[in-house]
Amino acid sequence: MEIGSFIELQLPKGMEYYNWTDKTARLNTGRSALLYAFRCTGCKAIWIPIYQCDSVRDTFLKNNIDIRFYHIDSKFNPVDLKPNEDEAVMLVNYYGIMSNSRMKELASLYKHPIIDNCQGFFNNPIITNSIFNIYSCRKFIGVPDGAYVIGENAGQFINEYPQGYSSDTATFLLMRIEYGCEGKGYKARAINEHRIDNEGIMKMSLLTRAILDGTDYSLIKRKRRENFQTAHTLLKNINCIDPLIYYDNNTVPMVYPLVVEDDNLIDRLFEVKHFQGHWWSYICDEQPKDCFEYWLSRFVIPITIDQRYGKAEIEYLCDIINRK
Repeated sequence: MEIGSFIELQLPKGMEYYNWTDKTARLNTGRSALLYAFRCTGCKAIWIPIYQCDSVRDTFLKNNIDIRFYHIDSKFNPVDLKPNEDEAVMLVNYYGIMSNSRMKELASLYKHPIIDNCQGFFNNPIITNSIFNIYSCRKFIGVPDGAYVIGENAGQFINEYPQGYSSDTATFLLMRIEYGCEGKGYKARAINEHRIDNEGIMKMSLLTRAILDGTDYSLIKRKRRENFQTAHTLLKNINCIDPLIYYDNNTVPMVYPLVVEDDNLIDRLFEVKHFQGHWWSYICDEQPKDCFEYWLSRFVIPITIDQRYGKAEIEYLCDIINRK
């Protein structure tokens, strides 16, 4: 026990959103959470959607895991997903706009589902003997790393992995306050990203755990839902998808998914410093132009709606978007 010396950063305690004993494994990244959850299933292969970050595919391949791919239709339903008894299935809560009942219905169709809630941090885990739920903290909270795997006996392997440390590369969180996200702040974040990209499965860092334990989650939920509603009110008439198709009163989105067939819109948003680009553009190089995944990858712009902002900022962005 250390007593005395300098005073460290002090945060409130006791508010961690997912604090369940043997049903929770705290890990360093969403990719690690996926690998860990797959191990928990005991399966020999995994099905993943084509519409997904290439880092997910690369992570499984790097670990010599046999993967299969499936497409989704315009309502985000799997269309060619036929797993064998010993194959797991990754089901994605896209943009965080899929309700708990939607994900529960999907999961019920398969024997070994892994629900990817990395974009839906507040989507309550579905606890059965065969379902594992994964969450990424960094997409919703200002932390240097952090992910959860939640399910029956999710903690069974956790002590086999080393403790992670993040304070050495966490200065970008402080720099963002003083310098913004460009320049020095961006360079510092890149150092943290490099660390994460080169780590295997590790336990969540104590710094991240402390931040998560002192976070006001009710504020995050309220602000994100309010901002999402403001964005939808102002953009629904030009949005080529319906983001409310699986939305309900408990859904807390990561972003507002705007699909507009305008290749110049992303440049207009960059000009006003909206730092949110297209997701997973590599898909346009790998998939035919007539498939849904190509269309989404080319035209979707995830509009920022997080808790740092309010109605004024969302209205400003929407005004830029609606200009012709």
